[in-house]
Amino acid sequence: MVLVATRNPLNIGAVARAMSNFGFTRLGIVNPYDPAFREARSAVGASAILASAEEFRTVADAVADCTLVVGTTAVRHRQIQHALRRTEDGAKLIRKRLKSSGVALLFGSEKFGLSNDDLSHCHWLIRIPTHEKNISMNLGQAAAVCLYELIREGKAAGESHKMSFANAGETDRITKMLFDALRLSGFLDMRRVSDSELRIRRLVRRLNLPARDAVIWLGMLRQIVWKLRRAEPPESR
Repeated sequence: MVLVATRNPLNIGAVARAMSNFGFTRLGIVNPYDPAFREARSAVGASAILASAEEFRTVADAVADCTLVVGTTAVRHRQIQHALRRTEDGAKLIRKRLKSSGVALLFGSEKFGLSNDDLSHCHWLIRIPTHEKNISMNLGQAAAVCLYELIREGKAAGESHKMSFANAGETDRITKMLFDALRLSGFLDMRRVSDSELRIRRLVRRLNLPARDAVIWLGMLRQIVWKLRRAEPPESR
């Protein structure tokens, strides 16, 4: 569980309590509001989870060791650039991946949710099918619903082939190398868009690379970047 820029200590405590209820123990906090985080550490029934919670400066750092990153959204009127699944459908895919590697489930701030930059680190998104007149849930309640879906059919879930996928840290290195290659080749000059790096990050995550393929992709891109840099005129290096 990863909470991004959460400000309300009651919500942080409620998420930790829900994690304790459903048997989850690892909590990551990205850029928390310090007074709220300190107050939340006294959450009833979840003090151990909060005491061991890890603080991170960026979402990339928080999800670096995970092979699947799933964001949560109420959608509203925002334009979504990811595949969007209901909680019950998304939970099946998450359970399957958890058998072989780590998964991060991201929740944004109470007021704004996850930013476009936060979402660009996600492979896909899930939403809780709430009533259209009041689609946004309290953070603690939303976390509890998602965690319940994850364990609801856990015992009935069948065995899956244990393929090792590239984690978010490896995927991020591929993204940066690809961005360098596109910049050096002039591709980005042909398609000038303000969020080009976010688009490329989403594109790479949609590939869902196996770990063994990630090593090859990174090696190929490094060679391409090295060649392109050698071809640059000395004054532009």
